[in-house]
Amino acid sequence: MALTGKLTKKLVENLGPGRHGDGGGLYLVVDPSGARRWIVRVVVRGQKNKKGAPLRTDFGLGGADIVTLNQARDRALEYRRMAKQGLNPRFNAKREVPTFEEFAKQVHIDRMPTWKNVKHGQQWINTLRDYAFPKIGRMPIDSVDQPEVMMCLAPIWTEKHETVKRLAQRIKTVLDVARSKGFRSGENPVTAIKDAQALPKVKAKVKHHNAMRWQDVPAFYADLKTRDAMAARALMFTCLTGSRTGEALGLRWEEIDFDARLWTCPAIRMKTGEDHRVPLTDEMLAIIEPLKAMQSEYVFEGQKRHKPLSNMSMLMLLRRMQVEGVTVHGFRSTFRDWASEVANVPREVAEMSLAHTVGSNVERAYARSDLLEKRRALMDRWSEYVSASHGNIVDLVAGAGK
Repeated sequence: MALTGKLTKKLVENLGPGRHGDGGGLYLVVDPSGARRWIVRVVVRGQKNKKGAPLRTDFGLGGADIVTLNQARDRALEYRRMAKQGLNPRFNAKREVPTFEEFAKQVHIDRMPTWKNVKHGQQWINTLRDYAFPKIGRMPIDSVDQPEVMMCLAPIWTEKHETVKRLAQRIKTVLDVARSKGFRSGENPVTAIKDAQALPKVKAKVKHHNAMRWQDVPAFYADLKTRDAMAARALMFTCLTGSRTGEALGLRWEEIDFDARLWTCPAIRMKTGEDHRVPLTDEMLAIIEPLKAMQSEYVFEGQKRHKPLSNMSMLMLLRRMQVEGVTVHGFRSTFRDWASEVANVPREVAEMSLAHTVGSNVERAYARSDLLEKRRALMDRWSEYVSASHGNIVDLVAGAGK
């Protein structure tokens, strides 16, 4: 006869954040992130806590996406029976070895609060879903060794080298956590594969984003200024600041200090994971100040109220302008070439303007300054050049008309 309680499958899937009792000490815990897991509370017979009261202890039974309601009830019943006999389930319960897929999903749930953002967390589990689960997903976690890891890595080693590096690191993490939980022992097979150089070395290909020549930027910028689209304003600002697409499109008014003429892009949007200060020039301010009237959270608002422009908006604008062979990200390279060939500034000033990491760990430890004022002077010169306020407009490349 199946055990029954207050919860149902539908409730397990839809209940909101909190601790929801099923009866008999079994609870479904729903985190604010949406992660769902089972716990059971038991009183171990004959054991007392430090205050002399009966020893009540909570035990995790696994994530609700892995452990079904009936399985959780069965395990809870087993734990209660042991507790009544005076046995602490923490030391006496027979532990079932989870499969690699089950354990990886649990690791993903446990680490949700630590992800940089939701997208990053989803990418983490998607890599395992696409390349590891089909090969080793159903294997017990303690059975995964070097041959099994090689089954996942070898087929995409040369074709998708960057992906396979992330895959290897994520498999390693899952196996390391499994060892810490007592499900594995010995060396991590991913480490052994790397140490043995079991896979051939692949020279990574650096992908360069297509960039416009710096000589062509003033005429292109003049064309942009004739357009009323929000994407044009965003692209002008991105070009002048040398920022990445996500940094510019995610710009909020609260990040701007108009008195200090400064934009501080928060670490969460920066590739370096650190706040980045951008000096604002007259031309940059002239682009964004009129947009205050929209009273939006974002400076560059998209079609939906209080939502930023889409990541494709500026690229689609380039296509409508029939500017071929150029990417938005490429304007960073354009600025870097101009800074080297025309402005002739020190390398660290140009690199810091692009929020690139400069120097070794030791050098960065002693380099406390972000060279803001030197970068401000450089950005002033760049803005003057791009906006053609110096009166030297170069003809745009052929075919790059409206």
